[in-house]
Parts: sequence; structure tokens; C-alpha cells
Amino acid sequence: MADQERLEVSEAEVAVHWQEEDYYYPPVEFIAQANMTDAGIYERFSLENFPECFKEYADLLDWYQYWHTTLDTSDAPCWKWFVGGKINACYNCVDRHLPRYRNKAALIFVPEPEEEPHVAITYQELYVRVNEVAALLRDFVGLKTGDRVTIHMPMVPELPIMMLACARLGVIHSVVFAGFSGQACGERIADSGSHILVTMDGYYRNGQLLDHKVKADEALKAAQELGQTVDKVLVWRRHRGQYASQAPMVEGRDYFMDDLLANYGGQRVEPVKMPAEAPLFLMYTSGTTGKPKAAQHSTGGYLSYVAGTSKYVQDIHPEDVYWCMADIGWITGHSYIVYGPLAIAATSVLYEGVPTYPDAGRPWRIAERLNVNIFHTAPTAIRMLRKVGPEEPKKYNYQFKHMTTVGEPIEPEVWKWYYEVVGKGKAVIVDTWWQTETGGFLCSTMPALHPMKPGSTGPGVPGIHPVIYDEEGNEIPAGSGKAGNICIRNPWPGAFQTIWGDRDRYVATYYAKYCKNKESKDWRDWPYLTGDAAMQAADGYYRILGRIDDVINVAGHRLGTKELESACLLVPEVAEASVVPRVDELRGRVPDVYISLKPGYAPSQEIKDAVVKSIEDTIGKIARPKNVYIVPDMPKTRSGKIMRRVLAALSNNQQDVGDVTTLVNPEVVEEIRQMVQGS
Repeated sequence: MADQERLEVSEAEVAVHWQEEDYYYPPVEFIAQANMTDAGIYERFSLENFPECFKEYADLLDWYQYWHTTLDTSDAPCWKWFVGGKINACYNCVDRHLPRYRNKAALIFVPEPEEEPHVAITYQELYVRVNEVAALLRDFVGLKTGDRVTIHMPMVPELPIMMLACARLGVIHSVVFAGFSGQACGERIADSGSHILVTMDGYYRNGQLLDHKVKADEALKAAQELGQTVDKVLVWRRHRGQYASQAPMVEGRDYFMDDLLANYGGQRVEPVKMPAEAPLFLMYTSGTTGKPKAAQHSTGGYLSYVAGTSKYVQDIHPEDVYWCMADIGWITGHSYIVYGPLAIAATSVLYEGVPTYPDAGRPWRIAERLNVNIFHTAPTAIRMLRKVGPEEPKKYNYQFKHMTTVGEPIEPEVWKWYYEVVGKGKAVIVDTWWQTETGGFLCSTMPALHPMKPGSTGPGVPGIHPVIYDEEGNEIPAGSGKAGNICIRNPWPGAFQTIWGDRDRYVATYYAKYCKNKESKDWRDWPYLTGDAAMQAADGYYRILGRIDDVINVAGHRLGTKELESACLLVPEVAEASVVPRVDELRGRVPDVYISLKPGYAPSQEIKDAVVKSIEDTIGKIARPKNVYIVPDMPKTRSGKIMRRVLAALSNNQQDVGDVTTLVNPEVVEEIRQMVQGS
């Protein structure tokens, strides 16, 4: 009977077998210094006080002109925030801090080569450099408000300087992750209508000076084939006066930025007073197939939201040294390295390279040297550091007060290592859940107000009101033990305005499924579909189970891949796990498990058996995997994410695994193919 009932559950419901974890409480020392200790914030940001509650975040900024309408719903669901307001993002991140923080570090750049000294850039120096670049963009390049610029650059100070210079002019920037190919960059140039590409000759990664400029020619060729011509390519040099690329500079098209800037020394550019709803940037989601999809983010709403969440969820004070170990080429870097922290006068660390170069102690040496006290990274990086250097943090004299995890659900076993070893049992962790499209955090504990619970992100952050729907739009209540599609009931200022150039796709992808009335101008009729599966515990905390697309339907039992992977990590020898669906004639889909081991362990049948037993004990025999493969490494992107689609293709005997040019270790794909498919 139980199996029959399971077969009849809604397609949106996911079988959940995860055990609830114990609470961990923030230390009194943290609470004493926290920016937000008033639980009344949830009342102030309740739906009864929506949307005016977000004035509290907007008032963290300086406005040229106050808004007359907090939320304009006339073009639902393309929401407009703080309409009538005038603001400049660059002014708020740089100029306004000068009277008080002129000589305080805004950014500390840590090069990957350890023999190169780190470079502190004060707010005064940032002001000077941003102004000079803005003058160059305006007077030499001819950029004006509303133009688009594509920036294909690594983690160097010139990247945020470039972004802020664009923001100063009201120019829309589109930053493409440096690890992306020239082809991918070209597609984004064409989609955004950019006539200008900003790039770099080379940068350090894993001990090598990579040739990056070579991608520019590929990008321009790809853009040209799609009908978009690039007029100028601006090239920063990693080492001044030395060219690190084999790609020739094309006369009349390619220009060295350091040469050009010699003509703009000391120039000042007045910030353009931008409408709050004017686009600030485009951020392309990292999908591997289909037409690039650019989330268009606003100026006033976005900046308000990332400033508020940086102050209250990240607990950043001007006195702190904050290190977000993300890449600025992703939304985390935009929101929580550049715009959010700089808007509240933070000191933000910028690291060029990989966290394990030259060894797994590197992040903790950086933290010790710079006295970093807030650390922000992804579960991918945490798992990697746990795998290659589980004891390394104990060797270094640093102490974090606060740590963030972001980007995907974190397994409880990994969370506990992060808390006990990296945080030394004294740091507060916020397990944040959000997306490229949302601009900032959606769910998280507030660090001084809530206990932490491994594997759970926490409640909606102030002003965010999540709801879990089944496939028919019925609410799944907290504590039911059932999962479904997590949505957000209400708009919020950080949310993207539309997909650049494709409003229909925006509505169809994010709002159509649960829209109550497509003619309505009432925000209550337009819940936002996140595309993630989740459940809510009785205490109100949410647990994210991964993308709806990642759910494996085994004979009617819908199993979340994250839960399966978490069960694998309970086996002591296992460092990383990835679960993908394999087509099965009898059961429709069955899980295939890929694991990599911690150093010092050799592959064995005993480890495979332990993984199977852990899955059966944790979830049940229904989740028993078809195969367990012990692989030398997972196929990973340059940002460290496991390419599950490659593993899924191999499990299903596909010869074409898709584009692997963005992988950091493409050679491992063939090794795994031999293991899975044979010769």
C-alpha cells in the first residue's frame, strides 16, 4: 500500500529521507558585535509591510533623488523598484566613503605566485583609478549611457575597476567568466550587442601563466558569425610593459590599457545620475546548452539589496577583512565581492588563483597573513579542501568570526568539517541559497538570531517569503516530510528585471507555471519559480534538494540527487560524490554513483559496498545504485563544479558528452569512459 501511495504522489513531490540535524548556536561574542540582533526585523519585513519595508535597505545608500513609487507592478512580472529615484552605483561604492575611509583598503589583491606581494588598494586609489578608466571609456572609446561592454577577465583588480568605471558612466557591463572559451564569450557579445571587448593578456592559474588574449580572436570571430562586430579590444597586461600572450595585437582594433591610461592621469568624471530602474549589468547564467540567457539587473534595487544583505546576513563591518573566494565572473562575485561589500565600505580580498596552489594550506596562509575574519566560499571548494588537506587549517593562526557557504546544498558531513576544522568551532555559518537571477540571498539563517542546522539553509531572509508548491499549485506545509517546487511569493529589489532581449522567455521560465492570472498587475498573482526542489522542516528551515531537473524518478519514487550524494559522503574514505540517472528498462531510471577518494585510500570493493550500504541505510533499498564507480577525479569546470551532464552521458553509453572545453581536467573524461563503457 505504501508503494502504491508513493506512485500516486504529485510529480513535484520528492521522496525525502534526510534526517534532521542538531542545532549549533552562535557564540555570544559574535552576537555582541553583530549588525543585526533585532528579531523585530522579520515583523518590519512582513508581507503586511511589503513593499515599503525595503526602504530600510535603500536607505543604506546615498540617493541624488528619492523615489516616488517603491514598487511599480504596471508591467508585471517585470518589476520596477524605487521608481523616480536617481542614484549611481559607483558613487555609492567609492566616492561617498572618501571622507571617512579614504586611506582604508577597499580591495586587497593576492596574486597566485606566493613570491609576489599582495597589493592593497585604498578607497582613494580606487577612486583615482576608476575615474581615469571612466574618462578613457568616455573619451577614447566613445561609450555613453546604455551602451554594453563585454568584460572577459580573470580575478585581478582591473576587473572591479572596469565594472565600477562602467557604472560611473551608466554603461551596462557584461562580465564573462575567464574560464569560458572564446566561442562562449563571442555568443555573449552578440546577444548583448556589445561593440567593445575588455580582456587581459594572461593570468596565473595552478602555477602557470595562461594565455588569455588568444580567446579574444575566437570571441570576435564567433560574434561576427552571429552578426555582431566588435570595434575595439582593450587589453590589460598582467605585468606592466610585458606581453604574456602569443596572440598578435591587431592595429586599429586592439589597444593596451596601460598605454592608453597614460593620457588620462588625474582626470575626474562626474557620476551619471541614473534612474533606479536603469540596468546596471547583464549576468549570463551558466547553462551548458541553448541560447545564452542574460539576467538583467537594475541599479537602485539591486544595489540596495546586496548592500542590505552584505551588512546583515554577511555581518560585514568596515573594520572587518572579508574574503569571498568566488569568481567575479559569477553573480556571487558581483554581489558579494564588488557591489555589496564596497557599498558598505568593506575591505575585500581578491585572490587570483586556485585555492590549492601550491598546496592545500594556501587559503589558511592568506587568512593568517591578512587577518581575514569573514570567509565566503562554495561547498565545491569546501569538499575539495577537505579532500586534499583535511588537517591543514589546524596549522595556521587565523580565526574567522563568520563563514558563508553558497552555490549548492552542502552535505551535513562537509558542513561539520567546515564548522569544526575551518571555523575552529567558533565561527557562525550562514548556508545561503539564491541564484544568478535573484541578485542576492533568498534563504539563510540570520547569523546572530538563529541557530545553525547542518544541511539546512534556514528560513527566508527578511522580506523574502518562500512557498513550496506541488505540481498542481497546492501548498506543501512545513513539517509534512514532503518536498516540492520552492517558489517566492513576492518580488524583491535584488531580483532581475527580465532576460535581456527576451521578455517572453523570462515570463515562461520563471512565472508562467504558477501564475494565477496572466492579465493581473497584482504581484500576489505572480509567484517566482526558482526551479529548485526543497522541503521545509517543522521549525521553518528549508532544505534545498537540488534542481528539479536533477531529481531521479525510480519506479515512481522521486529521489533528490543531493540526498544520495550526502549518503555517499558518510563513508569515511569518500571525498566527493556525484549521482546521475541511468536509463533502466524495468524501473525507468536508476542512480549511478561516482565517487573520488581522500588521499591515502586505494579503490576497493569494500568501499563500493560501504557506499551502497550507506545509501540503503539512509534512504532505503529503492535508492540502491546500479553502479558505483571510483574515479581518479570528477570532471570539473574551472569554477570547481562537477559536470554531472558528462557523467550522465557516460552512464547512458553516449559517445558525445558535449562541450568539455570549459573543464579544468578534460583528460579525466576519457579515463572514466574506459571505466564505464570499456574500450
